[in-house]
Amino acid sequence: MTNYRWVICGMLFLATTVNYMDRQVLSLTYPGEGGIQNEFNWTDENYGTITGIFSLAYAICNLFAGRFIDWMGTKKGYLWAIFIWSTGAILHAFCGIATSGIVTGNWLEGFEGAKECLRAFKDSGAADAGLAISTVSMWLFLGCRCILALGEAGNFPAAIKVTAEYFPKKDRAFATAIFNSGASVGALVAPFTIPVLAKYFGWEMAFIVIGALGYVWMGFWLWLYKKPKDSEKVNEAELLYIQQDAENESEEVKASQDDEKPISFWKCFTFRQTWSFIVGKFMTDGVWWFFLFWTPAYLKSQFGINPSDPLGIALIFVLYLITMLSILGGKLPTYFINRGMNPYAGRMKAMLIFAFFPLAGLFAQPLGGIFNTPWFPVILIGIIGAAHQSWSANIFSTIGDMFPTSTISTITGIGTMAGGIGSYLINTGSGKLFTYAEETNLHALGFEGKPAGYMIVFCICAVAYLIGWVIMKSLVPKYKPVIVD
Repeated sequence: MTNYRWVICGMLFLATTVNYMDRQVLSLTYPGEGGIQNEFNWTDENYGTITGIFSLAYAICNLFAGRFIDWMGTKKGYLWAIFIWSTGAILHAFCGIATSGIVTGNWLEGFEGAKECLRAFKDSGAADAGLAISTVSMWLFLGCRCILALGEAGNFPAAIKVTAEYFPKKDRAFATAIFNSGASVGALVAPFTIPVLAKYFGWEMAFIVIGALGYVWMGFWLWLYKKPKDSEKVNEAELLYIQQDAENESEEVKASQDDEKPISFWKCFTFRQTWSFIVGKFMTDGVWWFFLFWTPAYLKSQFGINPSDPLGIALIFVLYLITMLSILGGKLPTYFINRGMNPYAGRMKAMLIFAFFPLAGLFAQPLGGIFNTPWFPVILIGIIGAAHQSWSANIFSTIGDMFPTSTISTITGIGTMAGGIGSYLINTGSGKLFTYAEETNLHALGFEGKPAGYMIVFCICAVAYLIGWVIMKSLVPKYKPVIVD
């Protein structure tokens, strides 16, 4: 039997790796000397607004991206998605030049020339010079982040649809865990590449180089991808393995699952299975995005560590190395399924186990303060990240368990939209909370100032998964595939 499905899984992994590297360029070039924060006079509230609006734009785009992928097909739809997000990533590099042009009238200065113009404008003593630079640059970055969000919204709907095309149900969580680990690998590689690019070539080149990787991926996708039944690289034995679930379903479910006509968009919202997925994503996606966007700023604020410092690089590397344990999380439901559970029951049992691990977040801030070291928070955040990615691999796989292939991308988009809204709320709220906590010297949960703000958010992240699981289980207590009339 050929194993070409794993080649396709590898392509999904690479796309997700590039996806998350593009997202993380901003967080790794934001703090520190020579970073975006100092160049444009940003506050934590500015940064929180940018990350929050990105999450909201990502959410809105997901609502339509899934439907677009179902309509366009996985091959063309994925190509459009990665082309748009790679272009959006590269456009970030030109925000400094555009800010210089709008604020000072100097447009054709190049990257270093723009920095000089903005520095001279700040030093000129002009009224509200710093405010003008921070406001204009923030809106320009917001525009680029929205383009990035538009393209990145297509990644998971397309990847989940491809997984359903190439893998039987029992293997989907593991395949999803593998390609979803690209998020951790992207975050793992990022601190070794992005700060170095920014340090020696400027933060602008970090956006350009990382963004251009998507164009390379597009060339390979054009060459490698076809549907299993149309691919000459998939032999008959592998095709039978991929399609094995058809033998185990009732005729009614089989007919529904094989129907190529998608469920209408609004009808999707009439199913409890859709709302279960929506709740699970809304409650938990923001946790991952909070740590993705705010960990470098947290290390800088709490411990004075820059992302480009050797210690900063080591800390981020260890954090995301720990999240790689999530690959094992994709195997756990297979263990339960092989012992007689149906796929949905096996996934929900595994997800309950994963939901307890984020409670470790309750101890991150206290241990960091007691021992005055960043290692305890970083290790515990890494454990939360591994639990989230394990949870994520399984919650995505529940869609393929419940819905026909023709509608998988649509449901994925709807749920990921909910996750984006949750991410918007936690990132925007966190930025405002941290600024408020610092300005008012907030006292909460045994901490004061900005550390109190972080402790509040860590507590929210710690309990989000258990709350989400309980609601999901209440909505869909047992395996019940959607049957299209």
